[in-house]
Amino acid sequence: MNNSLVEHFSTLKDPRMVNKCDHKLIDILVIAVCATICRWDESWEQVADFAVEREEWLRKFLDLPAGIPSHDTLRRVFLLLDPAELQSCFLGWASCFRNKIIGETIAIDGKTVRGSTDKASNRRPIHVVSAWANENKLVLGQVKVSEKSNEIIAIPELLNLLDITGCTVTIDAMGTQKKIVKVITDKNADYVLGLKSNQKSLHDDVKTYIDDQLDIALTDDSHSSKKTADADHGRIEERNFHLFTDISWLEQKELWENLNAIGVVEARIERDGVVSTDRRYYITSLKKIDQFAKHVRGHWGVENSLHWTLDVAFNEDRCTRRKGNAPANSTVLKHMVLNLLKREKTKKIAINRKRAIAGRRDDYLEKIVFG
Repeated sequence: MNNSLVEHFSTLKDPRMVNKCDHKLIDILVIAVCATICRWDESWEQVADFAVEREEWLRKFLDLPAGIPSHDTLRRVFLLLDPAELQSCFLGWASCFRNKIIGETIAIDGKTVRGSTDKASNRRPIHVVSAWANENKLVLGQVKVSEKSNEIIAIPELLNLLDITGCTVTIDAMGTQKKIVKVITDKNADYVLGLKSNQKSLHDDVKTYIDDQLDIALTDDSHSSKKTADADHGRIEERNFHLFTDISWLEQKELWENLNAIGVVEARIERDGVVSTDRRYYITSLKKIDQFAKHVRGHWGVENSLHWTLDVAFNEDRCTRRKGNAPANSTVLKHMVLNLLKREKTKKIAINRKRAIAGRRDDYLEKIVFG
């Protein structure tokens, strides 16, 4: 039996008073993980009900010295537990079953958990920045953005926690900052970063140059292109990727470490006879069009494979855990569960179906949690 989950989270510091803990912290954490997998996680009462129903099975792996913890105990522990310490354990655990892939897309993106708004305390919903390993289909880590901070501060904090050597980091325009580029290059990684008005002069220079170049016949070696096309459920999507490596004219080139090219993606999407077009601009340390196209496409995976799954399969935006550290800890908990469900590959089915089967069958739940 693979006990990596128990081993990596056994070092968590218990936030409760010493000698006044009837229930082990690791038991509480594993119960919460199992209940979330099985869709018994809409409330702490439901988590406790799950544990009562599956107590015999849980005792195969947990001590449960004082029986099943009450919903009040579960709530109190996740309210008090330090999210940074839970995150630290998560990082070590996630790295154990990550296959290090040179050139992998590491997509960094932020998400607001709208249901975590606490109106009684006048607290805004939490915002979390996550790192998604696209080829591994795993969450590598996450950092909660401080209420008095923003993603620009949180992204370097997250990157410094991760092993990204040999990978390519992709971030939307919010993360196109010189300090973030330096962190990436210092960790021996490449980058593909979006450009918008937050870097207005750079964006305008790149846009003007590329738009002019696309209006003429391009035959020199400083430009390369690639076309992709997809069709699904009446939606036809064509994308043209262009990469320009001759950027000696770009005045700001030396201000951005390891900046080797600028790029654009031209999108044409047709749905039900309606056509929309768009151009998105990028700066990158990459020099090859195939790599550029791969990582731009890989970044879109964080929306489909992570954020969409959390919203649809886990109802994250309807989260009702609003007090103390519970919202941030619940996000880490859902990321843990998503990783476990993605890692289980014996059933080639959707996440929701895996959760439904685990809710009915102890053997499948055991396979998901303990391998």
